[in-house]
Amino acid sequence: MANSMAEQLQQDMQCEGLLECIHGLKQLDKECFQALVQSDDPLTIDEVAEEVDRERSTAYRAIQRLLQSGFIQKEQINYEQGGYYHVYRPTDPEQIANDMQRMLNDWYAKMGQLIQEFEDKYDQNLERQLQANN
Repeated sequence: MANSMAEQLQQDMQCEGLLECIHGLKQLDKECFQALVQSDDPLTIDEVAEEVDRERSTAYRAIQRLLQSGFIQKEQINYEQGGYYHVYRPTDPEQIANDMQRMLNDWYAKMGQLIQEFEDKYDQNLERQLQANN
């Protein structure tokens, strides 16, 4: 992934790039997300691990990152005789898009504030230098 914003803007990004750009997700996270999106039914951790050909614990860590980012939802399924297990499904794409838009708006506002602070700081320094030279 590119380091600077200028490098990112020059890249040919795809919509899946948002997963890593905005949320810092990894390639395996994207593969797990795709497995869930392509499945007709919610999947267990074991099923996700099988789909992405990884160990259960590795898939579990990716699923946890996807849960924290809001890209997937966890649902508890109860056994009739007691006990339960969890299945995972993708979050509604509109909700994900709205969350990313909010995050982008927050980022934009913060960058605008930092740019203003930069301008104020260096404008004051330049004014002092000009006054000292006069």
